[in-house]
Amino acid sequence: MKELQEQLFANISSVAYSLIDCYFILKGVFIMFKNPNQEQIFQILKEAKNIAVVGLSPKEDRVSFQIARLLQDRDYRIIPVNPQYAGDEILGEKVYADLVSVPEKIDIVDIFRRSEFLPAVAADFLKTDAKVFWAQLGLQNEEAAAMLEEAGRKNVIMDRCIKIELNKMIA
Repeated sequence: MKELQEQLFANISSVAYSLIDCYFILKGVFIMFKNPNQEQIFQILKEAKNIAVVGLSPKEDRVSFQIARLLQDRDYRIIPVNPQYAGDEILGEKVYADLVSVPEKIDIVDIFRRSEFLPAVAADFLKTDAKVFWAQLGLQNEEAAAMLEEAGRKNVIMDRCIKIELNKMIA
């Protein structure tokens, strides 16, 4: 397997390296995960209305809270998902325990959980008709990527900040 990896990497130019976001080795198979291109990300953000924020904290100093508030300021409806606060309200919206409990249509699932929790979030995501799985900056997980790929869910974004992408879109 290591020889195969070395051969594959040896044949990829430096330009291609910049185009590829991450590589995953899973079950002895070489899998390439690539985020959508910038134009596709902008289209996703333009079409979205409802964004479930998994791991949203009620603490104002937390990044999840700040980004959720920014999303509201940009006219997105946020849907807080955090089992610790289920039934409460954060930013004026009812908090749900999990994605399956959300009665509204979800366009984007924006995730603020550590990378090791992404497979569980992906499993929950697959039980919904949510369109986009979005793991925030610094978050990626090969098992979650493989699960989503196997299920045919193509709109997967990892290791990107939705706030940064929104700012690029309006710049």
